[in-house]
Amino acid sequence: MFSNDNNIETIAQLVEEAKKYISLRSEYMRLDMVEKAVRLLTVITMTIVLTIVFLLAITYFSFAIAYGLGTLIGNAWAFTIVGGIYLFFFILCIICRKRWIERPLVQFLASVLME
Repeated sequence: MFSNDNNIETIAQLVEEAKKYISLRSEYMRLDMVEKAVRLLTVITMTIVLTIVFLLAITYFSFAIAYGLGTLIGNAWAFTIVGGIYLFFFILCIICRKRWIERPLVQFLASVLME
């Protein structure tokens, strides 16, 4: 009564569709993870490149400022002042690291990985 050929064929089609769905869903998950990994690697690479360029520019500007001040107050004091300014910014970054570095980084990574 319940086991006619039409019911068996319908159940077989349902099983096949479920297999296709599971296969497509797993493929989608893999592609989604690859996309997130590529976006993350791209951001990391761009951050490294921009940081290197920024550090090179800061180095040249630091020498220019130090030598410019050196003509006024002497080279030793000029380099000491420039170094003190960098030490001040370093301490400021350590004090404000949660607000300036950790929170934005966590928010960015969460937005990338949770999309």
